[in-house]
Order: sequence, then C-alpha cells, then structure tokens
Amino acid sequence: MKSLAELAAIREKMKDKIVLREGGANTRIVVGMATCGIAAGARPVLNAFVEGVDKEGLNGQVIVSQTGCIGICQYEPVVEVMEPGKEKVTYVKMTAEKAEKVLKEHIKGGKVVQEYTIANAKNA
Repeated sequence: MKSLAELAAIREKMKDKIVLREGGANTRIVVGMATCGIAAGARPVLNAFVEGVDKEGLNGQVIVSQTGCIGICQYEPVVEVMEPGKEKVTYVKMTAEKAEKVLKEHIKGGKVVQEYTIANAKNA
C-alpha cells in the first residue's frame, strides 16, 4: 500500500496526462485503439500524441483520446483530427514518427500533412 504522500505525488505527476485525455479542448485527436489498431502499432502512436501535446505546450487546446474500431482495418493505425469549423482529417498507417510530424505541421502549423491522409492511401 502506498502512503498518502506517495499517492498525492503520483496524482500530481499524472494530472497533465489526464487533462490531455479528458479535457474540453477545441481540437481533438482520436486514435483508433481496437484490437486491429493495437496490433498494427496504435499504442506508440497514442503515446506520441499525448507526450507531444504536453511537450509542445498544447494542453488545454488539444485533447488526445482513443476510440474503438473506426472500420478501416487495412489502414491501421488510424488517427482522426477534428477541429471546430473544419472538415475531419483522417490519417492512416500512422507511426510515432508520423505523429510528431502531424503535431508540428498540422496541429501547430495548421497545414494538413497530405501524404499521411486516407485520400492519398486510397490512391496509392
């Protein structure tokens, strides 16, 4: 059993990560975490987005969450980015490295990373 002080320290350490996944931000990054997504490598992608949002100082502006099956298993890991007033962007065959680029160019820079989108995957 942990002491009350140890539990309080753990709570404080994890507070930012909980806000990232449950807060009321404007931009939402949703990672498909059904069995097929996890098998394809979605867990490192989810972690990269959570850590990247924190590292880039986007807490309160961006929420990272997970969902079950998105329905396009052949394109896993799948990430959807939803921003108010904009069309949803679906990124496919994501990796932790691609997540970093999406954070910098799309989430921070406002420019969709076209080569990672489902539209380009369908045409390839």
